[in-house]
Amino acid sequence: MVDVRSALAPRAHESVANEGARPLIEVRALAKIYHVGVETIHALRGLDLSIGRNEMVAIMGSSGSGKSTLMNMLGCLDRPTSGAYLLNGRDVSRMGATELARVRNEEIGFVFQSFELLPRQTALENVELPLVYAQGAWRGRRARALAALERVGLADRVHHRPNQLSGGQRQRVAIARAILNKPSILLADEPTGNLDSATTIEILSLFRQLHAEGQTVIIVTHENEVAAHCQRVVRLRDGRVLSDLAVSDDIAGRVVAESPVAVSAMSGAHQGGGA
Repeated sequence: MVDVRSALAPRAHESVANEGARPLIEVRALAKIYHVGVETIHALRGLDLSIGRNEMVAIMGSSGSGKSTLMNMLGCLDRPTSGAYLLNGRDVSRMGATELARVRNEEIGFVFQSFELLPRQTALENVELPLVYAQGAWRGRRARALAALERVGLADRVHHRPNQLSGGQRQRVAIARAILNKPSILLADEPTGNLDSATTIEILSLFRQLHAEGQTVIIVTHENEVAAHCQRVVRLRDGRVLSDLAVSDDIAGRVVAESPVAVSAMSGAHQGGGA
């Protein structure tokens, strides 16, 4: 029988940090500029952000706010134009492609809105995939994948293919795959976007369970109902942090973010004050 606790217990870097310890994530003056034809797009404008170990954080913002660009930076899928991104004390913003690929595989677990499962592979085979690229991970891979599926409540669905699973079950498979390598960060991009309301609650409860077990969770979302399940809400506007509050205090940030008058005032302040 698989020992789930030992097979998937959080690593030392996933435990709750002592007060004053180095944050898991440190983003300093992060900027990203894209050039599309003759147009210059400032997706991130000198953004600063810190996230501690074992936090559960929602990142929110409307289209064009920079939240997708920030997610790509935090997930090491892209590099900034300027600024620094420190993950576990290492400046990953200066790493080459090979080093970044290793960081993505070992430090970051991704969960996407569309699940991103291979349709012809079973749940077990989909969960095993990250071990193909992890150094020395082939030994015991089947036991580890089974433990991950058991951890998300799918021990009885290991041989089912995606088309034999419900949307919630497919997302659980994706979460099992994401936690397989015991990542520092579980990074979820609109993870409930394709789910009904009842299944959304189930998936968010699973994220909260993983967080309670020591996992750092970052959820990128546009839904206030999803953000309410996190400890902290970071709202972006025009590539900057608009507010960064405990979820219990975020009602003020939500009013500001959704107020046309406030949006107009923010835009004027950005134009007058610069980056």
